[in-house]
Amino acid sequence: MGIWRTVKSDIEAVFENDPAARSWFEVVFTYAGLHAIWAHRVAQFFYRRRLYTIARIISQVSRFFTGIEIHPGAKLGRKLFIDHGMGVVIGETCEIGEEVVIYQGVTLGGTGKEKGKRHPTIGNRVVIASGAKVLGSFTVGDNTNIGANSVVLREVPPNSTVVGIPGRVVKRNGKKIGDRLDHTNLPDPLIETFRFMQKEINDLKAEVERLKKGGQTDNRPADGGSGHTQSRNSSDYELLGAEDDSGHSGHEHDLVHSPELEKKRS
Repeated sequence: MGIWRTVKSDIEAVFENDPAARSWFEVVFTYAGLHAIWAHRVAQFFYRRRLYTIARIISQVSRFFTGIEIHPGAKLGRKLFIDHGMGVVIGETCEIGEEVVIYQGVTLGGTGKEKGKRHPTIGNRVVIASGAKVLGSFTVGDNTNIGANSVVLREVPPNSTVVGIPGRVVKRNGKKIGDRLDHTNLPDPLIETFRFMQKEINDLKAEVERLKKGGQTDNRPADGGSGHTQSRNSSDYELLGAEDDSGHSGHEHDLVHSPELEKKRS
């Protein structure tokens, strides 16, 4: 596709997706998303020729003026539309299909420092709502809608709707999957973890109480004995105050069992 045909399709994408667009003049001079896409095409020209520094300078200048950061290595499809655009980040190995719509605050990034392909591949006619994060090297299928502020960490099949943190498919091929999404009662993973831990603690307490009760009701030893400690007579103990053979005496209030004293007594 020639340069002017590409520019024309970029402008047409704005009119197709933004009802606020009124004229070509307004779109060309005031739409930051369009400016970022055009700057990226220039930066990519140098990037493909291994002039990486020049390419990065162009992308950073574009980021300064538009608030949109697109790595020169990213591949953008035809009729990409970035609406509002502030805070959008598109990584180096990201690939975006045709007629994709991206709103402000979207991140198409990686999950680590690995080399090679580490950013998502976005299919055709995908809509990524404001604040959504798509992180990792996987594919988002065609005709998919990703809800605002969703965090997508795994592959998404075509014709799906994804919402939540982490993102989950709630609709596929026009049919709902699972429970109906309730935005006023979204699950809190931290609270769910605390509830699980509390349940485990309660179960352990119940087990300890059961073991205590079992020990009280059955304290008979394994050899068949009575299970009771044989009581000793007071004669088995002597005051330490009584003198031994060497003439020493102990403390008069301490008791001790002495077999030697038993022999002397007998």
